[in-house]
Amino acid sequence: MGEFELIASYFTRPELLARYPQVQLGVGDDCALLRPPAGEVLAISTDTLVSGVHFFADVAPRTLGHKALAVNLSDLAAMGAAPLGFTLALTLPQVDEVWLAEFAAGLHALADAHACPLIGGDTTRGPLAIGITVLGSVPPHLALRRSGAQLGDDIYISGSAQDCLGQARAGLALRQGELALGQLDAQQALQRLECPSPRVALGQALRGLASSALDVSDGLLGDLQHILRASGAGAVLDAPALLAMAESRPVLPALPQAQRLDFVCHGGDDYELLFTAAPAQAAAVAQAALAAGCTATRIGRIALAAQGLQVLDALGQVLSLAGGSFVHF
Repeated sequence: MGEFELIASYFTRPELLARYPQVQLGVGDDCALLRPPAGEVLAISTDTLVSGVHFFADVAPRTLGHKALAVNLSDLAAMGAAPLGFTLALTLPQVDEVWLAEFAAGLHALADAHACPLIGGDTTRGPLAIGITVLGSVPPHLALRRSGAQLGDDIYISGSAQDCLGQARAGLALRQGELALGQLDAQQALQRLECPSPRVALGQALRGLASSALDVSDGLLGDLQHILRASGAGAVLDAPALLAMAESRPVLPALPQAQRLDFVCHGGDDYELLFTAAPAQAAAVAQAALAAGCTATRIGRIALAAQGLQVLDALGQVLSLAGGSFVHF
């Protein structure tokens, strides 16, 4: 199978234009043509997933297709943007039609769930890597940014009745043979690591409510620093709130408390929304999360920049938490 047959078989969808009115021209030309809603600006993000760095080589291809798009949709969610479409740059060591069929199925299923169709891209030969550029739109005055946190704002993290920070880190430790879990906890941890749920609906529901936001991909403490630097602020986090969140979901209660807190604070691949909002917005934030089908847990507050980033125990003592977020270089 050649390149163009591969594209036609797995990544071209005849119903594209009829199903998605924002697409004027999709796969098959030199460029795709998108029509963003009137009065909105484009939100654009790119992520690359490399075999052996971002995913295990033996991961199920359907799951990989899901995750490749999910991590990009999470970036749109963090800006409060609505998805419009995405492009795919796929590098393959060889053509494996069974693998391609499963990968495309996972990719298209999540794309359809968020009305974010594949509109173009490229295929080439080489070590397995997946590059996706996702495009969305948002009214310019409602876009969520990292730079708006205000002194006294509450700090929230999203989740669900099943999912919270740290579970994906447990999945990684399980995959690396560093952790043993029961069957149900192991399934949940691997699901979180390999099949995250982007909080797209919550991001849009937080327009006009959140003062700042980002998605947690490299670890809570490291990613929170991005908001603090952009906003010129400090933060105080509540360790009991973080632990209570972890202890009310699967997987983490099976671990020692110190390890639970470490996974919650430093683990990556969570793709939850970390955001701030004024205390007066607490009821509205709770309602926004409920409408979006997820949860929003208050885990701290924005403080003076001079206070830096502190994590306090139940007695108000500052905890020393060794470790850091993931970095490539």
